[in-house]
Amino acid sequence: MTRLTISHIEKLKSRREKFTCLTAYDATFAALLDKAGIEVILVGDSLGMVIQGRDTTVPVTNVDMVYHTRCVARGNKQALLIADLPYMSYATPEQAFTSAAELMQAGAQMVKLEGGEWLLPTITRLTERGVPVCAHLGLTPQSVDAFGGFRVQGRSEAAALQLLADARAVEAAGARMLVLECIPADLAARISDDLTIPTLGIGAGPGTDGQVLVLHDMLGISGLSARFVRNFMTGQESLDGAIKAYVQAVKDEQFPAPEHCFE
Repeated sequence: MTRLTISHIEKLKSRREKFTCLTAYDATFAALLDKAGIEVILVGDSLGMVIQGRDTTVPVTNVDMVYHTRCVARGNKQALLIADLPYMSYATPEQAFTSAAELMQAGAQMVKLEGGEWLLPTITRLTERGVPVCAHLGLTPQSVDAFGGFRVQGRSEAAALQLLADARAVEAAGARMLVLECIPADLAARISDDLTIPTLGIGAGPGTDGQVLVLHDMLGISGLSARFVRNFMTGQESLDGAIKAYVQAVKDEQFPAPEHCFE
């Protein structure tokens, strides 16, 4: 079985075919997602909340991320595997090199980091050193304290233009994928159409190239009732059925629906 790469995801975008992503933190769920046809698995620092019971992702360390990346890599056979660089693990380019190397050696095929213009030199240098980068704009959970809470981003004209500029800049710096979180649906669609790299949306409407959710949220076991989340266990008799229902809903462009979007 051939492992999917970022080039495969880029081809899906060029064919305007939606792709799917879910988080995983252990080998068992990684194997379940892989078998169900999920194209991208994200080892998210969301593990701080859904695994460790914390209020935010901030306390998660790179040691935590390396451990869970190794676990997921053992269970995954085909999906593209992305791992988050956690809070303050990439404050400088040198620190980013060390942190990214640890995650790649643990089995990741790409690393994800949060932020815009200030990260451009880091993105470029990681790319030059053979580390594929996924950028993350909009609501960036590691900055939740600076935002004053989990709030939709990009609603003003100035903020929307800044997000568009940041998206173009991270692509130019070498990012191969972009996560857009909790921004207005029309803005996410505009950014996705403007870029050549694939976009993954969470709370960003149906106009992105792919969709991502936290596994525990879409299974209805995290207690999160955010607008952009749908409980895919509803009407299903198994975890496998719920994951396949998510894949089908994204592929058929039935999820996210208008009630999951921000204007």
